[in-house]
Amino acid sequence: MNDQLITQDGWLLPVVSEDSVAFWEGTRAHKLLIQTCANCEAMRFPPRPMCPKCRSLDCKWVESCGTGTIWSFVIAHPPLLDAYAKVSPYNVIVVALDDDRLIRLVGNLVDSPGATLGSLSPGKVEIGARVKVSFDRLNDEFTLPRWTLI
Repeated sequence: MNDQLITQDGWLLPVVSEDSVAFWEGTRAHKLLIQTCANCEAMRFPPRPMCPKCRSLDCKWVESCGTGTIWSFVIAHPPLLDAYAKVSPYNVIVVALDDDRLIRLVGNLVDSPGATLGSLSPGKVEIGARVKVSFDRLNDEFTLPRWTLI
């Protein structure tokens, strides 16, 4: 795939690599899968070919418990790509997973599962807030992990 693709309606699609295919297959099945070393059990994200701890090339995919804590966030405002400007302001959060606090995923906090970007008031986003994963289908190929408050 290209480094970045823009859909017909102006949204950016995720970048898929050989190492991340299983992650995106998991999200389509509404599972948050994290690449894990088959040798030393260290979790790693983003997915990559070699374990940074033991240098093994063997990996497996483990389903996350799907909960975590907001580690950081930003509220995006225009100027943005047109599709994003229409739903701004919206949040972009970094979630530290409960499975391994060093595993951090970037996503969006929404009001409820299936809610649109920008559905949650910016004032409700706080560092340290507890969140759980939900999934938002973009198209036949991509389902994004999104987050809701616990």
